[in-house]
Amino acid sequence: MGNAYTASSLDSPAPEDDGGEGSLADRLGYEDSALEGVEYRESLKPLLAKLPPRERRIIMLRFFANMTQSQIGEEVGISQMHVSRLLTRTLAQLREGLISD
Repeated sequence: MGNAYTASSLDSPAPEDDGGEGSLADRLGYEDSALEGVEYRESLKPLLAKLPPRERRIIMLRFFANMTQSQIGEEVGISQMHVSRLLTRTLAQLREGLISD
């Protein structure tokens, strides 16, 4: 029976499809730039769940649907200025929630 994997030396070149340059040993400890975004999203999930439905919807429309404040106002039935105020207040709450964790 053969092995299901092949061991590689840490001095061997990094795989090309990984976009890496240098050896595997050079890549150890490499920080994935997308990892921070995943951490932030996971940290935000419980904070978003605690928001009132209207504020949560406005945040989702602004940052996940990439709608403008004017478009959000039309969708939700409030003025663009009120959307701006709600976004400012809600984002401050989310920031505070992230800092306190």
